[in-house]
Order: sequence, then C-alpha cells, then structure tokens
Amino acid sequence: MSRSYADLPLHYGQVPPWLYQRMSKLGLAITEAIVSEYGKSAFLQRISDPFWFQSLGCVLGMDWHSSGITTSVMGALKRSVNERSKELGIYFCGGKGKHSRETPAELIRIADATGMDGDLLVRNSKLSAKVDNTAIQDGFQIYLHSFVVTDEGEWAVVQQGMNDATGIARRYHWHSPTIKSFIEEPHTFIYGPNQGQIINITDKAAASTRTGVLDLTKENPTRLLQEVRQLQMPSHHDVKAKDVDLKRLGSVLAVAHERQLIDMESLLLLEGVGPRTLQSLVLVSEVIHGTPSRFEDPARFSFAHGGKDGHPFPVPTKVYDEAIQVLENAINKAKLGNSEKNDAIRNLHKAATRIEASFEPNSNFEQLIQKERDESWKYGGRTFFGKAEKPNKRSDDLQQLSLF
Repeated sequence: MSRSYADLPLHYGQVPPWLYQRMSKLGLAITEAIVSEYGKSAFLQRISDPFWFQSLGCVLGMDWHSSGITTSVMGALKRSVNERSKELGIYFCGGKGKHSRETPAELIRIADATGMDGDLLVRNSKLSAKVDNTAIQDGFQIYLHSFVVTDEGEWAVVQQGMNDATGIARRYHWHSPTIKSFIEEPHTFIYGPNQGQIINITDKAAASTRTGVLDLTKENPTRLLQEVRQLQMPSHHDVKAKDVDLKRLGSVLAVAHERQLIDMESLLLLEGVGPRTLQSLVLVSEVIHGTPSRFEDPARFSFAHGGKDGHPFPVPTKVYDEAIQVLENAINKAKLGNSEKNDAIRNLHKAATRIEASFEPNSNFEQLIQKERDESWKYGGRTFFGKAEKPNKRSDDLQQLSLF
C-alpha cells in the first residue's frame, strides 16, 4: 500500500525511562533481525503497515491501542537504530513537534554522507505531510512526522494527526515504491467513519480543481475515496477477548508452555529459557517473521510484555530483559556465521503457526489475564504507577493456563 492509517484514542503520560530503554534495545534487535533476514526494503514495508506497527508497539510494552505508541516507538527506534545507521543502512528523521521541523536538515546531512539526492528526499518529506494535512482535509492536524530512509533512497513515512473535537489521533503510513503520483490518488485506499464532507484534491475526479479551488468536492467520502486497510482501535483501555484472536493466542501459549510442541533441536538451542520468556519470544518471532495477515489483532502482541498502564498486565521487566538478551545473542552469533539460534527463534513462530490449524481454545480469557497479573511480581512487573506487588491470595483455578 502507498498509504494507510490507524485511528487511536488519545492517551496522556510519559513513557518511564525503565521502559523506554528496553523499547530501544528490543526495537533495535527486531530491526536488525528483519534487515539481516529479509533486507532493508522489507523493514520499510513492515513499518508502513499500520497493523504490523501496532503489533510492534504492543511487543515493546506500550499500551495496546493508545496514540502514544506512535511517538514512543518512532522515538525509541530513532534513538537506537540511528546509532547503527551506517551498518544497517537505515536512518530515522523527524519526530514530534519541533523534531518534525528538523527533518529537512537531517535529510540533507544524511544525503551528504551517503551521496543521495537530499533535495528530492526533502521534497518527498514535505509533500507527504502536505497531502495528509492539506490536500486531504479530514479534520486531523499533523503534529508528528517521521521520515525513514535507506541508504538506497527508499523511504517510508509515519505521521500522526489529532482531531481536537473527538480526541482521536490518526496515524498515516506511506511507502515510496508504491507511490506513482503525489497529486493524483497517491493512496491505494482510505477508509473511516463518515464524518460529513471532506476536501480531497488528490482524487482523480478533482483534476480540474487542483489549480487552487479546494472546496468544490461534494461527494460522500466513501464514494470519493478508495478503500485501504485501516486500523480503528476501540475506546476501551483494557484488553478484551473480542480484541484478540484466541486461536492464535492459544497456540502461542501452547508452544511456550508445552515444550514437546517445539522441535528438539530448537529446544536444545533455547535451553535455559523459561516458559514465560518463551511466550514473549514466540510473539517477537512473529513480529520478525510473520506475514501481514497475522497482525490483524495487534492486542495479541501485548501478551509478550504487557503495557505500561497495566493492560493487559504490568510489564514483566525480567522477562523483557531475558528476551532482549536471547535475541541479541542470536543476532551476534549469526554475524559470526552461527545462525542456529536465529533459526531456533524463527522456529517458534513456525511451531505456533503449525499447531494453530487444529487448536481450539476455551473461553477462560479473563483467567489468563488474572494469572498474568497475579504472577507479575515474580517477573519484576512494573507499570507507570509503580512495581507490582505479590497478591495476598490466589485461587487454585488460576494455576493452569487458561486457553488450552
């Protein structure tokens, strides 16, 4: 897709340093794994998919549906990936507020260092912002603009706008290889709730108005605009069973806690990794190796490392750190020609996919979440509000996994 978007409820609050540091480390490891395995273009393709992006944010421990995912994930990736840009060939520019206005200068510096056409990159950056903020007047004012470019000139844009009247943020995604024209239908699909008439001078039918008459469109938005993959998150903060594909989540838990489902070679290579960390690694493996169709329920990925506000459960920092260590170790060994541990991590995703076809979950979703919360103190559980405490009493029926 050339352009797609996600609608997200507005959330306030800063990301605590203990989480932001972990997000940077795991985000870098996931980026490096994708680039190493599939290439730079594949990473840009993924970050241009609103479903994958939301799933990544959940794996990194952000609140599963909040507008803050955009700022925090892009900030964490910019911080960590840019330290390795020369090696990875990927550069993050821009950001929120004043940082977005620094994008042109950042792109010129990158172009000077790599030999790319800096003026063209700046033009592409400005045009993508103008289209979403001016040519498409849908009630959202852009306040975040992030431009990601490879040393080969391919680029992606992730930007976010705010509708002050509704308190909803809208995130827009662009990917350069599929853009044929900025001024005529650069979007393969736009979809959203009908909020009345909008102005869209990029529509093919508006060719005669692109000289400056911006208010002639009288068509219903659903007739003017073609349909795209769009992610519209619900207003409720907690994770409900209806937000998750229980069949997929159940297969993840089965692989993590029923070790006989993993092939023996991978099991040996991951020796010493406990069931709870395996649960996280299966979901990390899917973010790295999964196909686009597997990210339609981003809330499922919050079962890797919870969320900073405690939904669906506190962030298990000990598990998070172990998952980072395992993934970083696998990447470093692969650089030395030993890819077995990388293969073992990939096989976790394969195992979950394999058993999913015949897996039938039960309906104890709330018990699963309660079990994670009750045991959070064991794993260094933390939220924005503080550390998780050991519960006074736990019922015996929560001792077993609840979806299989």
